Amino acid sequence: MNTLGLRFLADESCDYVVVRALRNEGYDVLAVSEYMRRSDDRELITRAAQEQRVLLTEDKDFGWLVFVSQLDSSGVILIRFPGNARQSLGPLIKRVVQEYGRELMGCFTVVQPGQVRISHSPHSRS
Repeated sequence: MNTLGLRFLADESCDYVVVRALRNEGYDVLAVSEYMRRSDDRELITRAAQEQRVLLTEDKDFGWLVFVSQLDSSGVILIRFPGNARQSLGPLIKRVVQEYGRELMGCFTVVQPGQVRISHSPHSRS
């Protein structure tokens, strides 16, 4: 499956190892930390939807924005990794993106060590 058409927006909470890992595979990853200091979660999810980017985050508030506030979303990957598992973060995110590809668009995906859960958001763009 060709997944290189996928584009990502990494918020400030996203470990930069994820940005580097995906960029090294040829993905278009816009990292918020490279162009702004403090961002608003609603603005980020809106920008990601407008630019058809999957949002990469470690901030659980995005779950609330997608499921309770029902903001338009082109997809969110919530990364839940404890400190003792961080060394596998980059390779695992690459594998998830390569394995699931375009299925990630419009979905809310939770990635934890040994587990990937994909839920369709109630108000998604795909």
